[in-house]
Amino acid sequence: MMAFANRYSSLDRALHRLAFLTRPAQLALADIEEQLFKTRLADIEVQKPVFITALPRAGTTLLLEMCVTLEGFASHCYRDMPFVLCPMLWDRFSTRFRQSDTPRERAHGDGMLVSVDSPEAFEEMVWRAFWGQHYGADHIVPWSQEEDPEFSEFLRSHVRKIIALRRSKTSPAGRYVSKNNLNIARIAILRRIFPDAIVLIPFRDPLQHAASLLRQHGNFLAIHSRDSFARDYMAAIGHYDFGANLRPVNFDAWFTSIQAPAPTTLTFWLEYWTATYRYLLSQIDNRVRLLSYEALCHEPTAGLERIADFLEIDAGAAFIDQATQLRLAKPHPVDTSTVDAMVLQSATALHGKLMEASVV
Repeated sequence: MMAFANRYSSLDRALHRLAFLTRPAQLALADIEEQLFKTRLADIEVQKPVFITALPRAGTTLLLEMCVTLEGFASHCYRDMPFVLCPMLWDRFSTRFRQSDTPRERAHGDGMLVSVDSPEAFEEMVWRAFWGQHYGADHIVPWSQEEDPEFSEFLRSHVRKIIALRRSKTSPAGRYVSKNNLNIARIAILRRIFPDAIVLIPFRDPLQHAASLLRQHGNFLAIHSRDSFARDYMAAIGHYDFGANLRPVNFDAWFTSIQAPAPTTLTFWLEYWTATYRYLLSQIDNRVRLLSYEALCHEPTAGLERIADFLEIDAGAAFIDQATQLRLAKPHPVDTSTVDAMVLQSATALHGKLMEASVV
């Protein structure tokens, strides 16, 4: 795994820090950008956007990459950093010194390779720019029915810009696709802003999923202790999933109403898993569906056929042809001796309900 110290030069770090400190200016530039690129944006409509969201380690990145390989989808990518709030102006400026990039293993150390053209969840920076009150010191406050017309218009405009950037003569990208873990906390608002949106929520076996989350938390604690820029960078892009930046979503006050266990324990991640997916189960309807990642890996072709149908993918055959990419992770032995029996029972019972509601 390549460390942050080797991925970002001193100049790269300075540029990122400048971008993180100039969000108000970027918001103003975004309005100017709208006028400068008015002709290019004129014929772009946001239709049937796809939002892939879940707790981390559920297969969201792979599902995003499988969608982005199709010509019809557009997503954020690493090239949009660090001036994400005015992406078209940044694209115009950065083209002058743009370089090719060799794919490298991402910081998670999970074997997934990324390059500057890889898709990523940078839309979280838009949410942070408008909804700072939801980002507490140690947890994220779920969104309810709040309305902010200025934000809604900004997000719709921002999505149109991303579609415009990804379009080319050979790639007629028309649908926005997003992988953003924190969208678990605001599905209702996304549905209100984009009434024809489709939301896909993968999940895994709770013990294996919680154990994977615990391992990643330890991984990022080590990364953040070695490199302050890594911590600052991840906080700036809204990466609060692990490490020193950890801020769990406080679904139904699970984190604040009782003394939450330490995040260095399996119990913490099992309780977080249960609180999260209990809430997500309540959000299910005909355009918001759950997906068992294990079931998908066991029957990848049939599973991708159902997902392609749910996502209304025109190039369904090309999507289904990617079935060979799906491989079930090797189960790890999980020591549950320190976990309360009721916590295990709650997670197991909920997993059964999720399986009944799964699209696959």
